[in-house]
Amino acid sequence: MTRRDFALSCLGVHGLGVLPLLGQGVATRNVKAQPRGKPSGIPFPARFVDVASDAGLTFPVIYGGAEKKDYILETVGCGCAFIDYDNDGWMDLFVLNGTLITQTPAGLSNRLYKNNRDGTFTDVTEKAGLRWTGWASAVCTGDYNNDGFEDLVVTYWGGFILYRNNGDGTFTDVTADCGFVPDKTRWYSGCTFTDYDLDGHLDLFLASYLHFDFKSVPKPGESSNCNWKGIPVNCGPRGLPPGTMTLYRNNGNGQFDEVSAAAGIRKTARGYGMTVVAADFDRDGWPDIYVACDSTSSMLFMNNHDGTFREEGLARGVALNEDGMEQAGMGVGVGDSHLSGSLDIFKTHFADDTNILYRNDGKGNFEDVTAGSGLGVETRFIGWGAGIVDLDNDGLPDLFLVTGSVYPELEAKLPNYPAKTPRVVFRNLGGGRFEELIEDAGPGVAAPHMSRGCAFGDFDNDGDVDILIVNMNEPPSLLRNDQTESRTWLKVKLVGTRSNRSAIGAEVLCRYGDRRQLQTVLSQSSFFSANDPRLHFGLGTAKSVDLDVRWPSGLKQSFRGVVTNRIITLTEGNSSPVEWTNKALVPAAKRSAP
Repeated sequence: MTRRDFALSCLGVHGLGVLPLLGQGVATRNVKAQPRGKPSGIPFPARFVDVASDAGLTFPVIYGGAEKKDYILETVGCGCAFIDYDNDGWMDLFVLNGTLITQTPAGLSNRLYKNNRDGTFTDVTEKAGLRWTGWASAVCTGDYNNDGFEDLVVTYWGGFILYRNNGDGTFTDVTADCGFVPDKTRWYSGCTFTDYDLDGHLDLFLASYLHFDFKSVPKPGESSNCNWKGIPVNCGPRGLPPGTMTLYRNNGNGQFDEVSAAAGIRKTARGYGMTVVAADFDRDGWPDIYVACDSTSSMLFMNNHDGTFREEGLARGVALNEDGMEQAGMGVGVGDSHLSGSLDIFKTHFADDTNILYRNDGKGNFEDVTAGSGLGVETRFIGWGAGIVDLDNDGLPDLFLVTGSVYPELEAKLPNYPAKTPRVVFRNLGGGRFEELIEDAGPGVAAPHMSRGCAFGDFDNDGDVDILIVNMNEPPSLLRNDQTESRTWLKVKLVGTRSNRSAIGAEVLCRYGDRRQLQTVLSQSSFFSANDPRLHFGLGTAKSVDLDVRWPSGLKQSFRGVVTNRIITLTEGNSSPVEWTNKALVPAAKRSAP
């Protein structure tokens, strides 16, 4: 019996969750890092350079005090998104923003940047109608009305907004028109579109973090939940009322109905909900929902195929770590890290703890393989945005995370816990082993920042994965991926017809050589962020691949001998892939694709 199994036997897997441990406000195990082995010596041909300033991403993300944070509201930060809002085949960027406790700086707003197709972007926030100021949290993308244009949901402390994409470069706030009545007392956090009842219309799942009220939150040091390592810090999340989860059903006529109680969501134990990911983890054809929770048990809602869910995070192994302990779950990466044809989960956590990798057995049961995978060598940083993505196009999905402190004032007293810390790559060595890289992955990875959300996408359409990152109290980073070796790749855009138009929940199994890799279209992952919806497969030396697609409608299609090094569109029911080309517009800032 493992330590986790023993903990479950004591707690009971059908209980309402694990009660928070007493003491400090954030869950951390205070574990020591595993010894580092000898470096593999294998070259890493992906080199990341921060080109945000040259690209025009100069507006800062202001989120509470830069030198000191008195309230947890100032610490969590926000996300970002890759979104092709004008359907020109080039990914645009959407970056959320916050504010200050005492004032709102002039010009502060969420920002939409249009891709100029030459390595630069233009701020079109005003023209698009997306100007908004407040404590933004998360963004998720999806075409809720199936009109062919991606819409946006933005959550924040005190509410959420559904922005309808009008198809002409502008967005309209249709929150009230669609029947939503946000609860102004809730701190909304993660969100995701998902077609949970498979009727072809995207529904909306929302998490909330906790109940925050300036009038009732203790000051730093006023309770045991307001201290870290003996030093007074902002209070929470433990000691503050936890959040709840909400599900809205899309009626297909522009209206949504709350079905949280009827779907079995509301009866679940509360938790400090953060990032939300909807995917079919047990491969039964129906989307499930995973909620990373901070300092409480994370939740996995399994789809019952009848409009209801059952929460089985503990039973399926993704609520706790191998020791049966809660962790400070923030970000979530989803992908096939072991090339097993199933979706694994990579989740980020607090300092003095390991980030965690859960391996899926193919039936939605997970094993914590963190220690054996080599991830236990890193415990120094607080992890946030994360992904399971093939950064060097070798056909083995890597792990990536951004980091940053929530207590910037501690660095003067505890220099081993700096405010700004680097990004981290765990490159996939195969055989279930990963190797940590920082400096070897380029200056954009090694540079220290206080980062939060990040999103993965190919902004210059050159066939590799670039990274957009939210930095607290400074402009965002845009890490351009400069490959030093010519490896093959394939990027797949999916368009639903019977299924939802965004094809959220669709799966693609890619076979290349003796390998196979599963990917799925997501509305949200990482930390409060939305990735490029085009699925990216690094392929090593493969010149062609075979693709098996399963659409949310249940339709299955196969595409044999698909040539690599291109971007293709697969439309549900159409037997022929369509290649995307834009010969007249070549990115000026990069070399040609291999």
